[in-house]
Amino acid sequence: MDAISDMLIRIKNAQAVRHENVLIPFSGLKHQIALLLKNVGYIEDVEKKKRKARTAEVDWLELKLKYVPTGAADGGQQGAISGIRLVSRPSRHLYVKARSIKPVRSGFGMSIVSTPKGIMTGTQARRENVGGEILFEVW
Repeated sequence: MDAISDMLIRIKNAQAVRHENVLIPFSGLKHQIALLLKNVGYIEDVEKKKRKARTAEVDWLELKLKYVPTGAADGGQQGAISGIRLVSRPSRHLYVKARSIKPVRSGFGMSIVSTPKGIMTGTQARRENVGGEILFEVW
C-alpha cells in the first residue's frame, strides 16, 4: 500500500507543477492501476521503460499526464486529476461488499477497488457483483 500512495503522490505533485511526464518505480500492481487510470481518461499514456541504475537496469513506469483546458481567455489548462484520496492505508484496510460501493463526488469521481477479479473501478465492481478493498478515490 505504501507503493500505491507513493505513486499517487508523485502523480498529484507532477500535475501541480505542470509536468508532462512522471516516472514511477515499476510493479505489477502499479502498472494495472496506471492502465485503469488511462482507460477511464485520467492519464494520457502509460509506458514501461528500463533505465540504468548503479549496477543494473531497473524497470520504470512513465506516465504521460493529461491536461484539460479551463476555458479561460489565457488558454490555461488544469490537470485531469483534480483530487485523490487514499481510502485504505497500511494501518487500516477498508473492505466492502459490492452493494456497499458508493459513488464518489456524486458520480463525478470514481473509486479504485482491488477485487479477486483484479483491479477495477467501483462501478465495474458493482456491475460484476464483486467486493474488495477500496484502494483510493480519484476525481
